[in-house]
This record gives sequence, structure tokens and C-alpha cells, in this order.
Amino acid sequence: MAHTSPRPAEGSSTSRWLPEKSWHHFVAGGLGGMCGAIVTSPFDVVKTRLQSDLFREKVATVSLAGNGTASVTVPRRNLLWHFVETGHIIRDIYREESPRALFKGLGPTLVGVVPARSINFFTYGNGKQIIAQRFNNGEENSWVHLSAAAIAGIATGTATNPIWVVKTRLQLDAHRPSGTGPRSVFGGSLAMIKKIVREEGVRGFYKGLSASYLGVTEGTIQWVLYERLKRLTAGTKGKGGVQEWIGMLGSAGTAKCVASLITYPHEVLRTRLRQPLVDGKVKYTGLLQTLRLVIAEEGARALYGGLSAHLMRVIPNAAVMYSIYEAVLRMS
Repeated sequence: MAHTSPRPAEGSSTSRWLPEKSWHHFVAGGLGGMCGAIVTSPFDVVKTRLQSDLFREKVATVSLAGNGTASVTVPRRNLLWHFVETGHIIRDIYREESPRALFKGLGPTLVGVVPARSINFFTYGNGKQIIAQRFNNGEENSWVHLSAAAIAGIATGTATNPIWVVKTRLQLDAHRPSGTGPRSVFGGSLAMIKKIVREEGVRGFYKGLSASYLGVTEGTIQWVLYERLKRLTAGTKGKGGVQEWIGMLGSAGTAKCVASLITYPHEVLRTRLRQPLVDGKVKYTGLLQTLRLVIAEEGARALYGGLSAHLMRVIPNAAVMYSIYEAVLRMS
């Protein structure tokens, strides 16, 4: 079923470039992204560590009679166990590093998520209207949504990749006590930026960009599915605020869940490419090389490392983010 986009007044400057009140998408997307990131930060830290081979193996210390201690690798279990494991890892980080460690990388996340979500929602929200008006007689359909989502994903990934590199490095830094240095969540970001520049140069900030472009498929699937589900739940409008918001929350959460399950391996590849140097050497040098190396050394299952923590983060994150986005648009 096609949906007709609102047309700006003829002769106005916005009718030639951007839809009227286009900045609302920018503000709504940024606010929604910021709230979602704060709420789900601990799951983001766990997900990043499970995606990295630096934290891939969970090691337990057991006592041996008369012989001190030895390290034993705990075997991988089924998917259901990983949801339990996520809780255990959060507990261990809390105990062994400090509660603040659960929010490592939140500084650059907050710095990055506002422009990232703002750019994404701004480009998508206005792009779908422009594409529909210019190429589809003002009607929106799945192809219009797909095109707008792809453009939004490429623009967002290119603009914000350096921020996510810094965030990933901070989240993988489990050896520096969280209590040292400045007390702000932004405290370690500047030191990490200087370290990347010193060791890898400006190019270090664009590691994982190829995987981010591959990940555009996730955002594309998510937006198209969200629009479809939102139409299916459109009948709840006018039937009460609770019913309507439940439909919207369900649409956002389901769209993100399905998109994540389909495209998740790119998340692992991106994290590996953004890992810090080990003994001054780069282990992962390119998208295909990383894919082959991960499968060869760890098996295909490693491409789904951290999936449980990822789902526990992104589903509520998407629900919060899209709800605030829609609410701000309706109030404006």
C-alpha cells in the first residue's frame, strides 16, 4: 500500500530542496539515540568484548592440590546460555574493574550517537520524501524507503567512523583501572585519540569503515521493516495512547531484532578491524582477510560472538530511540 508524503507549498524554497521542518528529524533522532545509548551502555561494553578475540575465551582459575593454580578455558555453550553469560560478564566487570567500567566508551558514544542518529534520521526522514517526490509521484513505497535508508547509512558511517573507533578501543581496554585519570566519562577519550594518532596516524580512525558500509544493509532492512510494521499497526491510532505506543515499540524492536539477526557478522568483523595493535602488529588488515582469519582460527560460530548481549542492547535501544523520535515529530 502506497503512502502519500506531505508536499510543501508550491514555490517555497523547501519544495526545491528539503521538506518543511526537516530539522525536526535531526533533533528527534539525536535525542532518541542519546537516551537509548545511556540506558543500554553496559550491554554495549559486553557485546564489544565478546566480539573481540582479545576477550573471546573465558578463563577460569581453578585450584590444583599442591600445585597452585592453572587456567582452564570454559567451553562455548548454546545461545540460551549466552544470555546468562552476559549477566555474568556484567557482574564480573562490576566486581573486578568497577561500576564505572560498565560505561566505558560512553563518552565517545554520547559524542557520536547524537550526530550519528541525527544524520541518519535527518537523511532518511527527508530523503524518503525527496526521493518519493522526485522519482515516484510523491508516493512512498518499500523501494523509496530502501533507497533512503541506504543513503542514510553510508552518510552516517562515513561521518562518524572515527568516533566509534575510539569507543571500541576504550571498551576493549580492561587493563587500565577505571578510577584513574579524569572522573568524567569523556576522560579517557582524549588520551585514546592521541594514542591512535601516534601509533597509527589519521588512517587509524577509519578502521572498520568497510565493515560499516557492509552494515548499511542492517539499517536498510531495519528502516524498511519498521515502515511496514508501522503501517500494520496504524489501526491502533486513535484507540488510546497505550495501544498506539505498544504498536510502535513492537514495530521498532521487531525491526531491529530481525535486521540484527540477518546482518550480525559485520558487527564482529568491524570490531576486529578496530582492535588496538597487539605487540605493535596489526592482526586484521581488511574485510575479507578478517572474515577468512576468524573462520579459520575460531570457526563460523565466532561471527556471532556477543549476539546475546547485542540483542539485549539494541532491541530496547531501538524501542526507546524510535519512540522518542516519533514523539518529538508529533509534538513539533
